[in-house]
Order: sequence, then structure tokens, then C-alpha cells
Amino acid sequence: MAAQDIIGTIDPILPTAYRGVSGIGVFIVNILRLVFVVAGIYSFFNFILAGFAYMTAAGDPKKLQMAWAKIWQSLVGLLIIIVSFALAAVIGYIMFGRVDFILNPIIYTPD
Repeated sequence: MAAQDIIGTIDPILPTAYRGVSGIGVFIVNILRLVFVVAGIYSFFNFILAGFAYMTAAGDPKKLQMAWAKIWQSLVGLLIIIVSFALAAVIGYIMFGRVDFILNPIIYTPD
């Protein structure tokens, strides 16, 4: 009876998703992605804190008003992040024919 490989093999991942492309374009894309992730996490964290403030307001109108203001600010922040991605995709598609043209630019260099 021959031994069979039950699990299989795993192909190693590429060291970068850009397959050898580097430079200022990749750096800017990575910085933008980092900024969007941090902004999303910050907005979500503020939303959670505002919800906690709303639950612990105990009927105080001033605390409830402040909690609602923070909830709306957090939701507007998340909406701005989502709309900015969608707007960049729409502009990239309309002007350049590619949805990811602005979000993942290809910078041609002389090789």
C-alpha cells in the first residue's frame, strides 16, 4: 500500500503582490491603503465608544446629544472612506477605462 499525501502541498506566496514592480507608485499605494485602514479602524472605534457613551448616558440630555453627535461623526467618516474608494473607481473607469487605475497605478519606467 502506497502512502498518500493527505494534506497536499502549499505553494509559496510571492514576496510582493506587485511581482517585482517597485518604486514611488507602489509606495504611495501602500501609504494610501494604510491611511484608509487606519481611518476605518479609528472611525469604527469611535463608533463603539459613542455607542457605549449613549448606553451609559442614563437619560442625561446633554450626554445623549454628545453621544449622538459622535455616532453621526463616526458614520459620516466611514461613509467618506467608502465614497472616496467608489469615486476613485468611477473616475478611473470613466477617464482611463480601468477601475483600479487611480487606486493601483502602473507607472512605466525605462528598463
